[in-house]
Amino acid sequence: MTARRRLGVALAAALALGAAGAQAETLRVCADPNNLPYSDRDGKGFENEIVALIARDLGADIDYTWWAQRRGFINHTLKADLCDIWPGVASGAEMMTSTRPYYRSSYVFVTRADRGLAIASLDDPRLRTLTIGVQMVGSDAMNTPPAHALARRGIVENVHGYMLYGDYREPHPPSAIIDAVADGDVDVAVVWGPTAGYFAAQAATPLAIEPVQPWRDGATRPMTFEISMGVRRGDPALLRRLDDALQRNHAAIAAILAAYHVPVLPQAFAVSGPASP
Repeated sequence: MTARRRLGVALAAALALGAAGAQAETLRVCADPNNLPYSDRDGKGFENEIVALIARDLGADIDYTWWAQRRGFINHTLKADLCDIWPGVASGAEMMTSTRPYYRSSYVFVTRADRGLAIASLDDPRLRTLTIGVQMVGSDAMNTPPAHALARRGIVENVHGYMLYGDYREPHPPSAIIDAVADGDVDVAVVWGPTAGYFAAQAATPLAIEPVQPWRDGATRPMTFEISMGVRRGDPALLRRLDDALQRNHAAIAAILAAYHVPVLPQAFAVSGPASP
Protein backbone atom coordinates (compact mmCIF):
# COMPACT_ATOMS: atom_id res chain seq x y z
CA MET A 1 0.00 0.00 0.00
CA THR A 2 1.41 3.39 -0.98
CA ALA A 3 1.98 6.15 1.55
CA ARG A 4 -0.83 8.17 -0.01
CA ARG A 5 -3.18 5.19 0.23
CA ARG A 6 -2.27 4.58 3.86
CA LEU A 7 -2.90 8.26 4.64
CA GLY A 8 -6.33 8.08 2.97
CA VAL A 9 -7.30 5.00 4.99
CA ALA A 10 -6.15 6.65 8.23
CA LEU A 11 -8.13 9.81 7.49
CA ALA A 12 -11.26 7.81 6.69
CA ALA A 13 -10.93 5.88 9.94
CA ALA A 14 -10.46 9.10 11.90
CA LEU A 15 -13.52 10.65 10.31
CA ALA A 16 -15.58 7.57 11.07
CA LEU A 17 -14.52 7.64 14.72
CA GLY A 18 -15.26 11.35 14.92
CA ALA A 19 -18.73 10.85 13.45
CA ALA A 20 -19.46 8.09 15.94
CA GLY A 21 -18.30 10.27 18.81
CA ALA A 22 -20.40 13.18 17.58
CA GLN A 23 -23.64 11.24 17.63
CA ALA A 24 -26.28 13.11 19.65
CA GLU A 25 -26.89 11.95 23.17
CA THR A 26 -30.44 11.08 24.18
CA LEU A 27 -32.37 12.79 26.93
CA ARG A 28 -34.72 10.21 28.41
CA VAL A 29 -37.71 12.15 29.71
CA CYS A 30 -40.68 11.07 31.84
CA ALA A 31 -43.94 12.85 30.96
CA ASP A 32 -47.70 12.52 31.15
CA PRO A 33 -49.38 11.95 27.75
CA ASN A 34 -52.61 13.76 28.74
CA ASN A 35 -51.74 16.62 31.04
CA LEU A 36 -52.07 19.99 29.31
CA PRO A 37 -50.86 22.67 29.75
CA TYR A 38 -47.75 20.75 30.79
CA SER A 39 -47.42 17.88 28.32
CA ASP A 40 -49.23 15.54 25.98
CA ARG A 41 -48.28 12.77 23.62
CA ASP A 42 -48.57 15.06 20.58
CA GLY A 43 -45.77 17.28 21.86
CA LYS A 44 -48.02 20.09 23.06
CA GLY A 45 -47.57 21.71 26.45
CA PHE A 46 -44.99 24.11 27.82
CA GLU A 47 -42.93 21.41 29.55
CA ASN A 48 -42.58 19.61 26.22
CA GLU A 49 -41.49 22.87 24.59
CA ILE A 50 -38.96 23.60 27.33
CA VAL A 51 -37.54 20.07 27.08
CA ALA A 52 -37.20 20.49 23.30
CA LEU A 53 -35.41 23.81 23.85
CA ILE A 54 -32.95 22.25 26.30
CA ALA A 55 -32.35 19.27 24.01
CA ARG A 56 -31.48 21.58 21.13
CA ASP A 57 -29.09 23.49 23.36
CA LEU A 58 -27.34 20.25 24.35
CA GLY A 59 -27.40 18.78 20.84
CA ALA A 60 -29.45 15.88 22.17
CA ASP A 61 -32.36 13.76 20.98
CA ILE A 62 -35.40 13.13 23.19
CA ASP A 63 -36.80 9.73 24.13
CA TYR A 64 -40.10 10.03 26.03
CA THR A 65 -41.48 7.54 28.52
CA TRP A 66 -45.20 8.33 28.70
CA TRP A 67 -46.82 7.54 32.02
CA ALA A 68 -49.92 8.96 33.71
CA GLN A 69 -48.73 11.26 36.46
CA ARG A 70 -50.41 9.52 39.35
CA ARG A 71 -49.09 8.19 42.61
CA GLY A 72 -46.23 5.83 41.98
CA PHE A 73 -45.07 7.85 38.97
CA ILE A 74 -41.49 8.09 40.25
CA ASN A 75 -41.27 4.38 41.05
CA HIS A 76 -42.47 3.45 37.56
CA THR A 77 -40.25 5.94 35.71
CA LEU A 78 -37.16 7.48 37.31
CA LYS A 79 -36.56 4.75 39.87
CA ALA A 80 -37.26 2.04 37.28
CA ASP A 81 -34.52 3.57 35.08
CA LEU A 82 -36.94 4.11 32.19
CA CYS A 83 -35.99 7.79 32.01
CA ASP A 84 -33.57 10.26 33.55
CA ILE A 85 -35.47 13.57 33.71
CA TRP A 86 -38.85 14.56 35.11
CA PRO A 87 -39.70 18.16 34.11
CA GLY A 88 -41.97 20.35 36.19
CA VAL A 89 -41.34 19.21 39.77
CA ALA A 90 -41.24 21.37 42.87
CA SER A 91 -37.66 22.32 43.68
CA GLY A 92 -36.32 20.15 46.47
CA ALA A 93 -38.85 17.35 45.86
CA GLU A 94 -38.09 14.09 47.63
CA MET A 95 -36.69 10.96 45.96
CA MET A 96 -34.74 12.93 43.32
CA THR A 97 -32.30 15.79 42.81
CA SER A 98 -33.58 19.12 41.51
CA THR A 99 -32.06 21.39 38.90
CA ARG A 100 -32.03 25.14 39.40
CA PRO A 101 -35.61 26.45 39.26
CA TYR A 102 -36.72 27.82 35.91
CA TYR A 103 -39.92 29.47 37.07
CA ARG A 104 -41.85 30.28 40.21
CA SER A 105 -45.63 30.36 40.38
CA SER A 106 -48.42 30.28 42.94
CA TYR A 107 -51.91 29.10 43.59
CA VAL A 108 -54.45 31.64 42.35
CA PHE A 109 -58.07 32.59 42.89
CA VAL A 110 -60.14 32.28 39.70
CA THR A 111 -63.45 34.16 39.39
CA ARG A 112 -65.70 35.40 36.63
CA ALA A 113 -64.60 38.88 35.60
CA ASP A 114 -68.20 40.07 35.28
CA ARG A 115 -68.77 39.51 39.00
CA GLY A 116 -65.95 41.80 40.13
CA LEU A 117 -65.17 39.73 43.23
CA ALA A 118 -61.41 40.46 43.19
CA ILE A 119 -60.66 37.91 45.92
CA ALA A 120 -56.95 37.74 46.73
CA SER A 121 -56.72 36.53 50.34
CA LEU A 122 -57.53 33.30 52.11
CA ASP A 123 -58.77 35.51 54.95
CA ASP A 124 -61.40 37.28 52.83
CA PRO A 125 -64.64 36.87 54.86
CA ARG A 126 -66.64 36.26 51.68
CA LEU A 127 -65.00 32.84 51.37
CA ARG A 128 -67.23 31.69 54.22
CA THR A 129 -70.36 32.12 52.11
CA LEU A 130 -69.27 31.80 48.47
CA THR A 131 -69.16 28.42 46.79
CA ILE A 132 -65.51 27.44 46.42
CA GLY A 133 -63.88 24.96 44.08
CA VAL A 134 -60.54 23.57 45.19
CA GLN A 135 -58.13 21.05 43.72
CA MET A 136 -57.95 17.80 45.69
CA VAL A 137 -55.58 14.85 45.54
CA GLY A 138 -57.34 12.28 47.70
CA SER A 139 -56.81 11.50 51.35
CA ASP A 140 -56.50 14.49 53.67
CA ALA A 141 -52.79 13.96 54.23
CA MET A 142 -52.14 14.36 50.50
CA ASN A 143 -54.45 17.27 49.76
CA THR A 144 -53.31 20.49 48.14
CA PRO A 145 -52.13 23.44 50.28
CA PRO A 146 -55.27 25.54 49.60
CA ALA A 147 -57.51 22.66 50.69
CA HIS A 148 -55.64 22.45 53.99
CA ALA A 149 -55.63 26.24 54.38
CA LEU A 150 -59.41 26.48 53.93
CA ALA A 151 -60.03 23.59 56.32
CA ARG A 152 -57.78 25.20 58.92
CA ARG A 153 -60.05 28.26 58.78
CA GLY A 154 -63.16 26.10 59.20
CA ILE A 155 -64.23 26.68 55.58
CA VAL A 156 -65.48 23.23 54.65
CA GLU A 157 -69.22 23.03 54.01
CA ASN A 158 -69.18 25.37 51.00
CA VAL A 159 -66.13 23.74 49.36
CA HIS A 160 -66.40 21.48 46.29
CA GLY A 161 -63.43 19.27 45.47
CA TYR A 162 -62.13 18.75 41.93
CA MET A 163 -59.63 15.97 41.57
CA LEU A 164 -56.22 17.24 40.57
CA TYR A 165 -55.89 14.51 37.94
CA GLY A 166 -59.53 14.52 36.85
CA ASP A 167 -61.16 11.98 34.55
CA TYR A 168 -58.25 10.61 32.55
CA ARG A 169 -60.60 9.33 29.84
CA GLU A 170 -61.25 12.95 28.85
CA PRO A 171 -58.78 15.33 27.14
CA HIS A 172 -56.93 17.72 29.51
CA PRO A 173 -58.82 16.54 32.63
CA PRO A 174 -57.49 19.30 34.96
CA SER A 175 -59.60 21.91 33.14
CA ALA A 176 -62.83 20.86 34.89
CA ILE A 177 -62.35 23.23 37.83
CA ILE A 178 -61.90 26.22 35.48
CA ASP A 179 -65.00 25.18 33.53
CA ALA A 180 -66.92 25.16 36.82
CA VAL A 181 -66.09 28.83 37.41
CA ALA A 182 -66.94 29.85 33.84
CA ASP A 183 -70.26 27.94 34.00
CA GLY A 184 -71.21 29.41 37.38
CA ASP A 185 -71.10 26.09 39.23
CA VAL A 186 -68.75 27.66 41.79
CA ASP A 187 -68.17 31.31 42.65
CA VAL A 188 -64.41 31.08 43.05
CA ALA A 189 -61.79 28.38 42.54
CA VAL A 190 -58.34 28.03 44.07
CA VAL A 191 -56.11 26.52 41.39
CA TRP A 192 -52.40 26.01 40.72
CA GLY A 193 -51.33 28.99 38.61
CA PRO A 194 -50.14 27.35 35.36
CA THR A 195 -53.32 25.28 35.09
CA ALA A 196 -55.49 28.30 35.84
CA GLY A 197 -53.70 30.67 33.48
CA TYR A 198 -53.80 28.34 30.51
CA PHE A 199 -57.44 27.26 30.71
CA ALA A 200 -58.75 30.66 31.82
CA ALA A 201 -57.22 32.19 28.68
CA GLN A 202 -59.28 29.77 26.58
CA ALA A 203 -62.58 30.21 28.41
CA ALA A 204 -65.47 31.75 26.49
CA THR A 205 -66.41 33.68 29.65
CA PRO A 206 -63.73 36.22 30.73
CA LEU A 207 -62.13 35.09 33.98
CA ALA A 208 -60.03 36.98 36.52
CA ILE A 209 -56.97 35.56 38.28
CA GLU A 210 -55.38 36.79 41.52
CA PRO A 211 -52.41 35.15 43.30
CA VAL A 212 -53.35 33.66 46.66
CA GLN A 213 -52.30 35.61 49.74
CA PRO A 214 -50.67 34.96 52.12
CA TRP A 215 -47.97 33.18 50.13
CA ARG A 216 -47.37 30.86 53.07
CA ASP A 217 -50.19 29.65 55.28
CA GLY A 218 -48.69 28.92 58.66
CA ALA A 219 -45.28 27.33 58.93
CA THR A 220 -45.67 24.44 56.49
CA ARG A 221 -48.21 25.33 53.77
CA PRO A 222 -46.62 27.35 50.94
CA MET A 223 -48.85 28.73 48.20
CA THR A 224 -45.90 29.44 45.90
CA PHE A 225 -43.38 26.97 44.51
CA GLU A 226 -40.24 27.16 42.44
CA ILE A 227 -40.25 24.57 39.67
CA SER A 228 -37.28 22.51 38.47
CA MET A 229 -36.44 19.40 36.52
CA GLY A 230 -36.03 16.30 38.63
CA VAL A 231 -33.03 14.01 38.03
CA ARG A 232 -32.35 10.62 39.53
CA ARG A 233 -29.93 10.87 42.44
CA GLY A 234 -26.34 10.03 41.63
CA ASP A 235 -26.15 11.73 38.22
CA PRO A 236 -24.32 15.02 38.94
CA ALA A 237 -23.00 15.32 35.38
CA LEU A 238 -26.52 15.41 33.88
CA LEU A 239 -27.69 17.75 36.63
CA ARG A 240 -24.86 20.18 35.91
CA ARG A 241 -25.50 20.16 32.16
CA LEU A 242 -29.22 20.78 32.66
CA ASP A 243 -28.50 23.60 35.10
CA ASP A 244 -26.21 25.29 32.60
CA ALA A 245 -28.69 24.87 29.74
CA LEU A 246 -31.56 26.24 31.84
CA GLN A 247 -29.48 29.29 32.74
CA ARG A 248 -28.45 29.91 29.13
CA ASN A 249 -32.04 29.69 27.92
CA HIS A 250 -33.90 31.50 30.69
CA ALA A 251 -35.18 34.24 28.35
CA ALA A 252 -36.56 31.71 25.86
CA ILE A 253 -38.14 29.73 28.70
CA ALA A 254 -39.81 32.89 29.99
CA ALA A 255 -41.27 33.46 26.52
CA ILE A 256 -42.69 29.92 26.41
CA LEU A 257 -44.29 30.38 29.84
CA ALA A 258 -45.81 33.68 28.76
CA ALA A 259 -47.27 32.08 25.63
CA TYR A 260 -49.05 29.55 27.86
CA HIS A 261 -50.29 32.30 30.24
CA VAL A 262 -48.37 30.89 33.21
CA PRO A 263 -48.50 33.33 36.16
CA VAL A 264 -44.81 33.78 36.98
CA LEU A 265 -43.53 35.34 40.18
CA PRO A 266 -40.07 36.95 40.28
CA GLN A 267 -36.76 35.54 41.51
CA ALA A 268 -36.68 32.03 40.03
CA PHE A 269 -33.64 32.80 37.89
CA ALA A 270 -31.94 34.72 40.69
CA VAL A 271 -31.50 31.47 42.59
CA SER A 272 -28.14 29.87 41.89
CA GLY A 273 -29.26 26.38 42.80
CA PRO A 274 -32.32 24.37 43.79
CA ALA A 275 -34.41 25.77 46.59
CA SER A 276 -37.15 24.11 48.61
CA PRO A 277 -40.50 25.90 48.59
